[in-house]
Amino acid sequence: MLTEDRHAVLSSIASLGELKAQLNALNPVDASDYLSTQPPDRQAIAFRLLDKEQANEVFGYLPLEVQEELVTNLHKQEVRTLVEAMTPDDRAEFFDELPARVVKRLLLQLSPSEREATALLLGYPEHTAGRVMTTEYVRLRMDLTVAQAIQKIRRLDADKETIYYCYLTDPDRVLQGVVSLRQLIFADPETPIQELAQNRLISVNTNAEQEAVARLMKRYDLLALPVVDRDERLVGIVTIDDVVDIIEESATEDLQKLSGIQTGDESTLDSPLVSVQKRLPWLVGNVLLYVGVASLIAPFQEVIGLVPVLAVIMPIIANTSGNTAIQTLAVTVRGLGVGEIVPQDLWKVVRKEVLAGLCNALVLGVVLGSLSLIWSYTTYPRIALVAAGVIAINVLVAAAAGTILPITLKRLGLDPALISGPLLTTLLDSIGFLTFLGTTSLLLKHGLL
Repeated sequence: MLTEDRHAVLSSIASLGELKAQLNALNPVDASDYLSTQPPDRQAIAFRLLDKEQANEVFGYLPLEVQEELVTNLHKQEVRTLVEAMTPDDRAEFFDELPARVVKRLLLQLSPSEREATALLLGYPEHTAGRVMTTEYVRLRMDLTVAQAIQKIRRLDADKETIYYCYLTDPDRVLQGVVSLRQLIFADPETPIQELAQNRLISVNTNAEQEAVARLMKRYDLLALPVVDRDERLVGIVTIDDVVDIIEESATEDLQKLSGIQTGDESTLDSPLVSVQKRLPWLVGNVLLYVGVASLIAPFQEVIGLVPVLAVIMPIIANTSGNTAIQTLAVTVRGLGVGEIVPQDLWKVVRKEVLAGLCNALVLGVVLGSLSLIWSYTTYPRIALVAAGVIAINVLVAAAAGTILPITLKRLGLDPALISGPLLTTLLDSIGFLTFLGTTSLLLKHGLL
């Protein structure tokens, strides 16, 4: 790992010859970390100092925005070499971020085999198994012996992305079985590989959602998962490094959407302008929502003037119900995301959350009721009962809403993270304020306070 001290040393090197030696001695991941933090002009200079093999590896680990920057600063031949060296799935992801005209030019510069592999992946919808798979895998004929299989792997498959699993197919490329490299190494050389093959196959279709692929690989502890087309023909594999990226991307997207960043793809190193573009629309919308909440409070100004303690209690009700909703929402969205629950579990989850919410509501009602009684004992002591009742009801509503809304969205085929925390808390604030002030106003009118 590139420490801060090591990073500072590299940044302070003035001699290009010394910097070249230091960068080429680094692990490619650490070298990519260093380049990622440099200004664009220094990135291009430092990248050109890398040996060809090191440069190819480092480029694959760089963030997409840095890769794009380098493409604009490097010569065409340098770019062609780098893009050719990428794995098909990494190349497809990279091309997704480039303008169409640039992608077309780069595709034409690739060798026919790499161009075909990349075009195949780009033809599948985004966020599907077909889009994230790689076409670099070991395929063996059913009639080979162990010795023949190992010889074939040594001769033809040295450049494949992974060789831990070898896939057996018939002449039409229909997937028939899988055998691990471990099995081949320890088996008798004359043993037919068909006798070693695992026939209880776990595979996914090219159109399967990438999150479903990640869940499947986690469930069965797989290092790679075969991807087949509608005719059960093997077209690629999804590897464990792709799954790690999928899980990170999905978790980041859900977290940001829950926080009100609706695109769910903001990076820490994005420019201030990009951050403004992604955050400001929701912030403006949130202001408008709270204008609506404020308009609900406006008719009760006289009531608040008569019972000033209401102004102290209201923020507590809003904060408590909002926190309850966010807690429930986070647990539910996470459960849907990792496949722990499905939409059919709606009432089971609601029942659990309502029971938990009921316990929380009773405790919170007693706490706020006691505080309200202390604050209003000499004026309106019965306001404590109203505050206790309203916070208890709001906590129950928050628990139910934080469960029902995301599961309903999932059932409709939408992203459950679209129910963001700020949106739900604003809704609950409206309910809480209206209930609290309305009840207080009604009791005052009838002289019951």
